[in-house]
Amino acid sequence: MSDTRERELLVWATTESLRQFPTAFPAERLAVVSGDASFRRYFRLALSPTGAQPEGDSAQPTALIAVDSPPATEDNAAFVRIATELLAAGVRAPKVLAVDFAQGFMLLEDFGDRMLLPALKAAGEEGAPALYFPAFDALLALQAGLNAESLPAFDKPKLLAEMRLFTEWFCGGLLSLELDARAREVVEGVLDFLADAALTQPQCAVHRDYHSRNLMLLADGELGVIDFQDAVRGAYTYDLVSLLRDCYISWPRESVEAWSRLFYERRAGTSLAISQRGYAEFRRDFDLMGLQRHLKVMGIFSRLHLRDNKSAYLADIPLVMDYFLSVARLYPELNDMVVWFDNAVLPRAVKQLQALESDASRT
Repeated sequence: MSDTRERELLVWATTESLRQFPTAFPAERLAVVSGDASFRRYFRLALSPTGAQPEGDSAQPTALIAVDSPPATEDNAAFVRIATELLAAGVRAPKVLAVDFAQGFMLLEDFGDRMLLPALKAAGEEGAPALYFPAFDALLALQAGLNAESLPAFDKPKLLAEMRLFTEWFCGGLLSLELDARAREVVEGVLDFLADAALTQPQCAVHRDYHSRNLMLLADGELGVIDFQDAVRGAYTYDLVSLLRDCYISWPRESVEAWSRLFYERRAGTSLAISQRGYAEFRRDFDLMGLQRHLKVMGIFSRLHLRDNKSAYLADIPLVMDYFLSVARLYPELNDMVVWFDNAVLPRAVKQLQALESDASRT
């Protein structure tokens, strides 16, 4: 074991797994599954049977997920509460089998390792709809089943704080680009515009990170949803644009528009406010919400590299920049931002990312 918390987690998870499954024989070690973009770490605890096994829901699984989720930085109570609500709504969230809030340990149902992302890449544009439609089903159930009023509001200060990660960590931190007074005026004006646009949209429960690495293809054929503990009450397009303008895979704009329209038609059938808003406004909502998210993501991916020594996300920044520019160019309100980005940001970003990639290949 590499550290004290891992050893403590193993002891706790072993004890709790035996409470749940008395005939289990837990492994003597935890296997690393992943860390994510937060301070959580996930481990797999393999279970071997030691006797006759019951059938059905009480059957012993072959493994469980042990989570190291430090209470000083992670909201574990929110995770447990939202998981319970999602399951009640018919969304396949992992069952929470045990939790120790004081230590920041959780024991979860194991969803396996089959993320939606590789399946989408293998399926290609023609096969993608068959994979996205179950994700639409789950998102509709999430928006209907989570109590939005119990979630924190994704209000203007939070929207602005997220987007300012772009100037702090991407421009200032990664690119060493200092904004002059005019550039700061332009950028702040766009951030204000995008925040206001998000707040005028119909509000509902928002997963906040609904994309192909947080959707799992389960052994029983269903779609599992993970990493939902940061859910908020926010814009109805936020999760959809996270899914279809995914930071880890891209599709032609025509396909994204066709798929998003199918979702819109289903969602408009359940909401008078969305129906009355109309499809043309939905397309604008979808685009502008994506711009907000992609500014934030450029900042977060830069921060993960600079602060947390998680540099793999740098490879995804070029796609995020392309998303931002290709959509921003469609809106006259963003002309000054596009000109500044093209002239001041993009050349420096390309050069810096190439240099970092070259450095990484030599080490």
